[in-house]
Amino acid sequence: QVRLVESGGGLVQAGGSLRLSCAASGRSFTGLTMGWFRQAPGKEREFVAGINWNAVSTLYADSVKGRFTISRDNVKNTVYLQMNSLKPEDSAVYYCASGNIWTTRTRDYTYWGQGTQVTVSS
Repeated sequence: QVRLVESGGGLVQAGGSLRLSCAASGRSFTGLTMGWFRQAPGKEREFVAGINWNAVSTLYADSVKGRFTISRDNVKNTVYLQMNSLKPEDSAVYYCASGNIWTTRTRDYTYWGQGTQVTVSS
């Protein structure tokens, strides 16, 4: 069992930045693939960014590439999502998730946080 708790969401103007954090507890965090997903009203949950267990590999959705950066601290059991140059279309509930394989597929992630709202005003 892994418990994930996101924080850092909020309201920001277009062009601004936010840093999301996801604190993990429970089983070993070190071996887990971690991902960030988002879901806007009326849309399906979509992959945003992923990082493998030792942070050697990262992957981003095309829509956020060059603006968002995922990182992790295996000592603090925390994964981060630095979001720069935010756009109104980035507005969504952002979820942290953990999985056992390297994947972008929502269904392959086992544990999910409760989500944190990000709203970008124009």
